[in-house]
Amino acid sequence: MQTTADANLAPWYRHRWPWFLMAGPGLVVVASFITLWLAIVSSDGLVTEEYYKKGLAINQTLALSDRAKLLRLEAGLRLTLSSVSVRLGAKEPGFVPPAKVRVTISHPTRAGLDQSQVLTLQNGLYNGPFRLPAAGHWLVLVEDEAKTWRVLGNVVLPAAGETVLGGGATAGPSTTETK
Repeated sequence: MQTTADANLAPWYRHRWPWFLMAGPGLVVVASFITLWLAIVSSDGLVTEEYYKKGLAINQTLALSDRAKLLRLEAGLRLTLSSVSVRLGAKEPGFVPPAKVRVTISHPTRAGLDQSQVLTLQNGLYNGPFRLPAAGHWLVLVEDEAKTWRVLGNVVLPAAGETVLGGGATAGPSTTETK
């Protein structure tokens, strides 16, 4: 029969408490290596490879938005499950709608869901097939093919009715001003 004095003479690794106390820090070390592995193998979709070039181009991009503000452009956007329809107008006299516009719908954090289409003017509207993106907050960019102006705004999907982006926006929670 083992006495208390004999149990204290056993080597440290025969006792439960040292192993119990080492389990917490050991798990933290294992978790840190798993985190390091995930950081190395996964892609960071928010970081662009051409950050310097994009930074230099920001003034040109802002100039396109300023041009849309001068023209007081307004884009009415209607999204259905399978198509997009854009109504384009300007409060500045002399504005001639282009034959084609590019509509880009992008998610602020999930680049894999972004969509872009070139739409042709038909009966005063730009129509085309479009796969309705997932519900949530989306950025919408409407620009002409020559890239002389652009209208940028936000939309929360699913949106009922027409979402107005640009200079004439006055109503609705998903309505935004040109940026």
